Amino acid sequence: MAGMSEQDALTIPAVLDRAVRDFPDAEAVVDRQVRVTFSELGERVRAAARAFVGSGIGRGDRIAIWAPNSLSWIVAALGAVCAGAVLVPLNTRYKGEEARWPLTKAKVKVLFVEDDFLGIDYPGMLGLEESGTLPGLPDLQTVVTFNGPERPGVISWERWLARGEGASDPDPVAPGDVADILFTSGTTGRPKGVLSTHEQNVRTYLAWSGRTGVTAGDRYLIINPFFHTFGYKAGVLACLLRGATMVLQRVFDVPETLHLIETEKITVLPGPPTIYTSLLDAPDLDERDLSSLRLAVTGAADVPVALVRRIRTLFPQVITAYGLTESTGTVTACSVDDDDVTVATTSGRPIEDVEVMIAGPDWRPLPPGQDGEILVRGYNVMSGYLDDPEATAEALRDGWLVTGDRGKLDERGYLTITGRSKDMFTVGGFNVYPAEIESVLVRHEAVAEAAVIGVPDQRLGEVGRAYVRLRPGRRATAEELIAHCRDALANFKVPREVVFVDDFPRTAAGKVRKVDLRKEITHG
Repeated sequence: MAGMSEQDALTIPAVLDRAVRDFPDAEAVVDRQVRVTFSELGERVRAAARAFVGSGIGRGDRIAIWAPNSLSWIVAALGAVCAGAVLVPLNTRYKGEEARWPLTKAKVKVLFVEDDFLGIDYPGMLGLEESGTLPGLPDLQTVVTFNGPERPGVISWERWLARGEGASDPDPVAPGDVADILFTSGTTGRPKGVLSTHEQNVRTYLAWSGRTGVTAGDRYLIINPFFHTFGYKAGVLACLLRGATMVLQRVFDVPETLHLIETEKITVLPGPPTIYTSLLDAPDLDERDLSSLRLAVTGAADVPVALVRRIRTLFPQVITAYGLTESTGTVTACSVDDDDVTVATTSGRPIEDVEVMIAGPDWRPLPPGQDGEILVRGYNVMSGYLDDPEATAEALRDGWLVTGDRGKLDERGYLTITGRSKDMFTVGGFNVYPAEIESVLVRHEAVAEAAVIGVPDQRLGEVGRAYVRLRPGRRATAEELIAHCRDALANFKVPREVVFVDDFPRTAAGKVRKVDLRKEITHG
């Protein structure tokens, strides 16, 4: 990628222009029956960018996309950032209340949705009235459906694009302009908006794709959702940077994934460990031609050496990596030539020009092999959280990002994760913060107090278990409380079981000692 280090090339529009110039006739995106080249993708994105200009959306304005992986998602997102707007992706599993918070906090002006994905009516979940009014969202000017009929308050994708007819091309964006705000849940339960610039995105995924070996000619199956850094940044942006083809899958389904690998000759397939175990356990695996597969990239969850060796029966190259939204999604990654034990027991070494320090209680660096707090410093670290100076001050100290994770470095500089944020657990690749679930549980009239922890699960890695103390004289069943959570939360956040307790183990200050609840799992 000669020339990409030049300052004027460190923007997403410049990356797209380069891909159009260098790979004009190569397939850029395969979305079910639709195939577009990089040249055609560039034309579609320019039309979308002009539609933003024609709608009065420009530098610094926020737009949101609440839809599954699709070509339209890519075009809308790239069109927005090429117009100087800021992309706010929304989790497709969110319920209305969950989506309303980022839409309000970011003062989103345009919302793009897909109608009837998994039977969901996204505008309806936000309370869209028959008159077309969306109550409580005063900044939201327009809702655009990628695929559905127009109705009061919602316009079609075609009508949206028509707003760009006769509009001028957008003004150039600068490397330091904010490109996206991804909302990440915190231990307080309220998601926080992480600010990432064009330059941070471009530099981070040049480094990521260089380390992992994604290259022109690769056919990259993107199952990871675009609302996550693993899908949008390590997927769409990495493919744009390297000239790889994006083959899109909306929802992970083993037969469909195997079909796409065979028919599209997939070479790269990143995802959480559950994707690989599901594929390896497919009953008709031996009947499939999966010889095109080359590279698997998975996250920092515990990956047993035996699993890495199983994955290598399908993928000659297997890589693990570590990152968080606040680090533009990437901190460390293994290399394709690392051995199985290194890949399984570490998350690799820091990407170029990024530092990792393991700090002790006094915030001084610890020597190799000692366990401590993981701190990160470099161009990939966010400038802060959207309109949240207190949370920003807690997360950024003396130029270092406080990850909340624990780990150790070996003599080679490879990072091993030894513990994660105090309470967070991961369900099928999605981060879950107990405070959010607990706040929903205690809204039930029978619940006095709740504590949620992650417990091991063979399929998903971890799932939630809720410990509940009922109010005196009140009754509730586990099924009732799970249904209460399901009404308010995305499915992956809903606890799989409820344990009723008379009281909780507590600290001297009266706080619940979750470490004692976890001991029940270890010793019980």
